[in-house]
Amino acid sequence: MTNTVARKAMTTKTARLALVGDRSPNVASHTRVPLLLDALAERDRLVLDAYWIPSQDAAADGAVRGFDAVWVLPGSPYRSEAGVLSAIRTAREEGIPFLGTCGGFQHALLEYARQVCGLNRVAHAENDPDADDFLIEPLACSLAGHEAAVRIEPGTLAQSLIGSERTVERYFCAYGPSRHLDTLRAHGLRFSGHDEDGHVRIAELPGHPFFLATLFQPELSGDGSRPHPVVRALARAAVEHAAGRVPTRA
Repeated sequence: MTNTVARKAMTTKTARLALVGDRSPNVASHTRVPLLLDALAERDRLVLDAYWIPSQDAAADGAVRGFDAVWVLPGSPYRSEAGVLSAIRTAREEGIPFLGTCGGFQHALLEYARQVCGLNRVAHAENDPDADDFLIEPLACSLAGHEAAVRIEPGTLAQSLIGSERTVERYFCAYGPSRHLDTLRAHGLRFSGHDEDGHVRIAELPGHPFFLATLFQPELSGDGSRPHPVVRALARAAVEHAAGRVPTRA
């Protein structure tokens, strides 16, 4: 090994992934994460040093600062809504690659509505059922345990990762976005995936290195041995962030 190669090997930084959520053996997504991390390392050579950050700890200033990616996982209601929103805001404002799935999707929209759109009073019905103005409400038909088609807008980050304009994905949720979506669009959030009835299922933030949120749970795809393209893309973005490069789309 030459001196140059040796120095590069010694200074290579392992990407650090913040897993934000209240870890539980009863949440399928949480138990799937170790399998995905192993598969990413073995199949794709994408090695991540992952740390669980409980929602209450995420409320501390800078809790996810210094990580190379943030993944807000399902498992709502979180013990601390404020902690989850703080982690999302840090990732959004500081250009840290971000993925939110299920509850992470819902709270990514909530954070954007409050902090970017000025909709300070909007609420999540699961967290605050007595609120006057909901952004996230119970779905007309619960998607818990279901698979459903998602139509993906061409020319979007989601489409570049998944590689098609239609996919079938697994859900385990009962809440989704309802009102104020035009306001979120007007302030720059892009809704890049919808179900067959036009309901929002994917959101992304153009101009951010990697900011994607899905109401479905890509971590539950298959048996965990072949990570979903969205999960693989987050891992790649984390590795590139650790190396000081701007994440690429594919």
